[in-house]
Amino acid sequence: MKDLKHLIYFEKLLDEANNELIRQAQDDGGVCLGYTCFHVPEVLLNVDNCFSTRLRAPKTGSIDISTYYMSNYTCEFARALLERAIEGGYQYLDALIGVDACSMMNRSMEHFEILNVNSKPKFFVSHCDIPYKITDYTIDSYVSQMQLHVLDELHERFGTDISEEAIRAAVEEHNEMCRIMTEISELRKADNPVITGYEFHILCLVSYACPTKLITPYLRETLEELKTREPDKKPAFRARVAIVGSEIDDPNLTKLIEDVGALVVSDRYCFGSKPGREVIELNDDEPALRQICRHYMEVSECARYIADEKVLQRRETADHLAKEFKAEGIIYEQMKYCDYWGFERALVSHIMAEEYGWPVLSIDRLYNNGNSGQLRTRVQAFVESLEIKRIHKEQKEGIA
Repeated sequence: MKDLKHLIYFEKLLDEANNELIRQAQDDGGVCLGYTCFHVPEVLLNVDNCFSTRLRAPKTGSIDISTYYMSNYTCEFARALLERAIEGGYQYLDALIGVDACSMMNRSMEHFEILNVNSKPKFFVSHCDIPYKITDYTIDSYVSQMQLHVLDELHERFGTDISEEAIRAAVEEHNEMCRIMTEISELRKADNPVITGYEFHILCLVSYACPTKLITPYLRETLEELKTREPDKKPAFRARVAIVGSEIDDPNLTKLIEDVGALVVSDRYCFGSKPGREVIELNDDEPALRQICRHYMEVSECARYIADEKVLQRRETADHLAKEFKAEGIIYEQMKYCDYWGFERALVSHIMAEEYGWPVLSIDRLYNNGNSGQLRTRVQAFVESLEIKRIHKEQKEGIA
């Protein structure tokens, strides 16, 4: 297929945390708010003069120093962020909005403060407690956390307008970007899609890493380009797969999977489009903040939620997305030492195979795993098994 016009530019934006669009937004007077987790409502960080960027540590090398502070049995994503912070890589941030969603990331965020990794006088790190279950009183608690530790802090330190009107305006801007991403994602349902999983992963990552207001025009232009893009007459993929699991902010992992013939058609993982790129529907009967908090809790697929209804929701979502996007198998992945997804992957990869009938590849991986020969071999074997299943099915149907 013809290369996407902005793909190289998008890849360049992802080469560094403090990318060109972040610098442009700050030059225009914007307040840069870093965040690490879906449980920080992204839309609240784009109110008035603020803009969000979901933290990544591209081109991570050694993480020895952060390992000294956090031990080598903690999530490499959390350690990679701390390592980059100690190196001075997040000096551009005006604040870091953290949540106590997992103990490892919480520990990383604490060290941002303890080690004084940012010298800006108004810089602060928030610590918000996120409930484990969805009830009226837990939503009340979530709303209070976001009001006290995020919105009020922004207003006091940066003069941010946190009024109902400002919040609703941020939601509309967010929804416009989400509608574009959803429409692009829908193109992957085609038998021979006009966009690869790698390309979609790139688009998704820049939508998180860059200021919404500045990246949306590029995404809109890319959508229009895709509407007229001609796919290759002969598909380059040998099988279609869905990915479910923990944080993936390295597009090289998707590239590795697709290089051995598996087209990634669905992404239910942290930094993916599900959840994260759904439109937030607001009514006029409740404050926008409460509706936003409820939305994020309801659509969250995080394995930290262990209530029965959430456990079932994650399985049903994985099954639904794989069917909707015509996947032939599911890859369950987790970052090494991720407690939540470690338990989830071990159990649910078995359940999805035995109870839902899906071929499943179950893997744990390093933070940067895009060049792993071992992983490449495992994915290649999985693709071949999917091909064999398809051949047997076609033969059986032919006999019938």
